[in-house]
Amino acid sequence: MKNFLRIMRFGRPYARYAVMNGFHNLLATIFHLASMLLFIPFLRLLLGQTKAVHERPALAWNKASLEQGFNWSLTRLIELHGQLGALGIICIAVVVLFLLKNLFRYLAVRSISNFRNRIVRDLRARLYGKMLELPLSYHNAERKGHLLSVFTNDMQVLEFSVMLSMEMVVREPVAVILFLGTMVTLSPQLTLYSLLLLPVSGLLIGRISRSLKRSSTRVQEKSADLLARTEETLTGMRVVKAFNGEEAMRRRFERENELLMRASIHMMYRQDIASPLSETLGTVVMAAIAFLGGTLVLGPDASLSGDSFLGFIIIFSQLLTPIKGFSQGYSAIVRGSSSAKRVFDLLAVPNTIVEAPEAKPLHAFNDRISFRDVSFAYADKAVLQGINLDVPKGSSVALVGGSGGGKTTLAGLLPRFFDATGGSVSIDGTDVRKLRIHDLRALMGIVTQDSLLFNDTVAANITFGRTGVGDADIRRAAETANALDFIERLPNGFQTTIGDAGNRLSGGQKQRIAIARAVLCDPAILVLDEATSALDTESERLVQDALFKLMKDRTSIVIAHRLSTIQHCDEIIVLDQGKIIERGTHAQLFAANGQYRKLCDLQAFK
Repeated sequence: MKNFLRIMRFGRPYARYAVMNGFHNLLATIFHLASMLLFIPFLRLLLGQTKAVHERPALAWNKASLEQGFNWSLTRLIELHGQLGALGIICIAVVVLFLLKNLFRYLAVRSISNFRNRIVRDLRARLYGKMLELPLSYHNAERKGHLLSVFTNDMQVLEFSVMLSMEMVVREPVAVILFLGTMVTLSPQLTLYSLLLLPVSGLLIGRISRSLKRSSTRVQEKSADLLARTEETLTGMRVVKAFNGEEAMRRRFERENELLMRASIHMMYRQDIASPLSETLGTVVMAAIAFLGGTLVLGPDASLSGDSFLGFIIIFSQLLTPIKGFSQGYSAIVRGSSSAKRVFDLLAVPNTIVEAPEAKPLHAFNDRISFRDVSFAYADKAVLQGINLDVPKGSSVALVGGSGGGKTTLAGLLPRFFDATGGSVSIDGTDVRKLRIHDLRALMGIVTQDSLLFNDTVAANITFGRTGVGDADIRRAAETANALDFIERLPNGFQTTIGDAGNRLSGGQKQRIAIARAVLCDPAILVLDEATSALDTESERLVQDALFKLMKDRTSIVIAHRLSTIQHCDEIIVLDQGKIIERGTHAQLFAANGQYRKLCDLQAFK
């Protein structure tokens, strides 16, 4: 419940919609009650029990005054229009009242729709912002399916929980109060019997709601697992088909699907039993009230008239609806609370890459990049140890070594994808942790092995992260990246949509668009992470030529397994198990006959 109340705080800016919902629900309830009360004079006319009252009584909120008022109104109607005419007017009045009731009910639903959808929109925006804010270390560890489940399943549960809770908090209590007030006016004794019988159903439904919360949490967890499995399959579809893994993936999916089905059935059993249980209990209470009311009508004292008793029963039957709605709303809140917990658990994940309160602006790179006694560890696993390295402006440094040696992690410390757990990384003598993150990354162009493109046009991918870029600049960037020829052969040129992750293009084409994106940024510092390792020979030649153009007169950090691509670098750093074991130019390291020479011999590079 605490987490659900936190969700409701997001509705403060939209309180006007909640107020409008309450106001319209109040009017709808009043007109509904008035239409029910009109059945009493309707019954009196049919039963011939109308008592003529020729003087208008004083208005007061008590049973005698209300009866006198009804009788005076009926007398006037009968005198003017006769009994059939009065009956017709009452029928028309009932229709009008029901029309007004439904009109204000519609307005109330419109208000609550605005309220709940704006809350959900803001929550999604907050979650998306949090997702963008969290460091790469979190995204590397967390399953995408779990995040997607929070965005889809949990937000859908919360949306309908907000709607039902507002109905419960605003409309249902108002209806219960008005109906009970009228019932007390008609028969205080019978109302007391009703209030003694109704709490029984509330206790039973409360027990069901508590078990519903546990079931709902399990359903959300299993739904997240299924979504993660689906996302994993779609991402790895090429591998699934290449290794005839369809049947294995189908079995894994069916296992997750079966667990979700069982959890959902278990939850629905508890959720769906609340409605028939409350209806059954309501019928039992109704029968008990009918018997007790009958004793008041037929007993020796006859303290209640037959028409008033029938009116009481009609209103009491309508009282059961908001009570039933109250139980359904409470069940929805209980279920929504488990989703709210998942939402707030995600929002509470700490961001380890934070900007210092007095971070310095960075507008240019003037001197050098320095790594001083840098170490880094994931949990208890050391990845980098005692790294000392200088990269002067305009120079190029290559990082080589076996897989898992720490090359990508070392390069990732510069744009603060990660923060060093020991030592410091600085630009022009200032620790990167004391610089504005946006300014720091704006100095850099990064090209990775996996060309991360978006399902948009070629032009939009090249200009990603930049605004106000002219067509001529886009063409120049594409030309520098050796991409202009194939782009112009696409169906719509630069306006061609390249599909999810750019999969309508070849690997070399995607990589050249990624290079064009880096060219357009005109970065002072260039980070190339295995930018050619996944390409065929022809694509590698084109991409490598584009990279040489891009690296000209720029400070570059190059990670490569193909040593032929880094022989021109000013310094080559050989990493092994997170430590620098060799450094120098290609000629120096080759002549030293050490680890670098072994790597060269393995690739038959001379």
